[in-house]
Amino acid sequence: MNPYDDDHLREECGIFGIFGNPDAAANTVLGLHALQHRGQEAAGVVTFHDGRFNGHRALGHVAPNFSSEKVIRDLPGDAAIGHVRYSTSGDTLLRNVQPIYADLTFGGFAVAHNGNLTNALTLRNQLVDRGAIFQSTMDTEVITHLVALSQKTQMVDRLIDALLQIEGAYSLVALTAKKLIGVRDPYGVRPLVLGNLKGAPILASETCALDILGADYVRDVEPGEVLVIDNEGIHSYMPFPRTQKRFCIFEYIYFARPDSVVEGHSVYNARKRIGAVLAEESGVAADVVIPVPDSGVPAAIGYAQASGVPFELGIIRNHYIGRTFIEPTDKIRHFGVKLKHNANRVHIEGKRVILVDDSIVRGTTSTKIVEMVREAGAAEVHMRIASPPTTHSCFYGIDTPERSKLLAATHDIEQMRQFIKADSLAFISIDGLYRAMGHADRMQAGARYCDACFSGEYPIKLTDETVRPARSARQLSLLAELT
Repeated sequence: MNPYDDDHLREECGIFGIFGNPDAAANTVLGLHALQHRGQEAAGVVTFHDGRFNGHRALGHVAPNFSSEKVIRDLPGDAAIGHVRYSTSGDTLLRNVQPIYADLTFGGFAVAHNGNLTNALTLRNQLVDRGAIFQSTMDTEVITHLVALSQKTQMVDRLIDALLQIEGAYSLVALTAKKLIGVRDPYGVRPLVLGNLKGAPILASETCALDILGADYVRDVEPGEVLVIDNEGIHSYMPFPRTQKRFCIFEYIYFARPDSVVEGHSVYNARKRIGAVLAEESGVAADVVIPVPDSGVPAAIGYAQASGVPFELGIIRNHYIGRTFIEPTDKIRHFGVKLKHNANRVHIEGKRVILVDDSIVRGTTSTKIVEMVREAGAAEVHMRIASPPTTHSCFYGIDTPERSKLLAATHDIEQMRQFIKADSLAFISIDGLYRAMGHADRMQAGARYCDACFSGEYPIKLTDETVRPARSARQLSLLAELT
């Protein structure tokens, strides 16, 4: 984790696939560049060409690992899948970098997925008992073993057979010698879109990955849909029982890139509406609205427009802090947020400031931001949060701290205000969040979204939570020592 920004929920992962394009690898790398915000710990690409699968995986960002001509030259083919990763399941090690590849009875099979399987540990234990040999600590590897053991004769049927045994929230892309496959879980928690680049179908986590290529958006992949793309065209299967759609509402608050369109909604406009509702619910006399960059900017614009309080960039972000900038010694840690943010004193000194951010997780960053703004001379500091209090951990593919480490799980709002040392603190209500998304309230929306991190209502079974104490004993401890 970045030691200078350890107080945000981490995006799950980003996936990309393309079929029938002679520059498949290069286009996949460009798509992963656009999805870099969804995973910054590792990246990988697998292609298929002339009877052979080729892959390159690396720790770190896409740019330094995939920008050389040699890397792209070593990834020939007109079909490819790619992945950017945060470690929601399994440590950040090279053997845990996706896409993963396996030789199965029907041929090569590469897969990458975004999300989290909530029964992966249970299935893994069963597979190990049957003699399966795991080479990573990723839940993704469970999928390959289930496909390998399926008794179905057709490859697509084997994948569907495997997925019918899986619980959780996921979108995935898979590549065989003849097919590109995209799947979205029956609840549609994680996003996946279908695009087209001059006749070449594309699958991607967000539309911003289409934009960078000049590709056309076709549609969202439906919850529970299996798309099979081959030389005959695009084939759609709906093998799962129908259920209520529960798209992750935090995609609109923070995860998705502002210029993406997700489930028919402009993310940027959604965040502005959230800010406007936040202003309606918790307005306060002030001189200036300042976002905590970059995730708080659209909500702060909406807040300022709805409240009539001027908007200013009162905090400037240093975009050049990286994971390897400097070793996080105690002395360096003391600088904290100042390594990444700096107060723009001219818009703060002597003013009553409204700070707008997307969320509060542990509260450590909010505390430092408030302190920094006060040191810049603010007369008052009012914190406004564009999400309800994060009271519960996520088990669906987001790297959330244990619940005991979530500030809102152990403090009420007044206690949180005292903790971050703000003059006032307010969050958008959960009904207000739903109003910003076009519904009268949460009840009227009919559980349209997954909001478990706010409500504690988990729509998908958490099977592995009953066996979690056995996790460390059943994982391969040796892998933690290997890179």
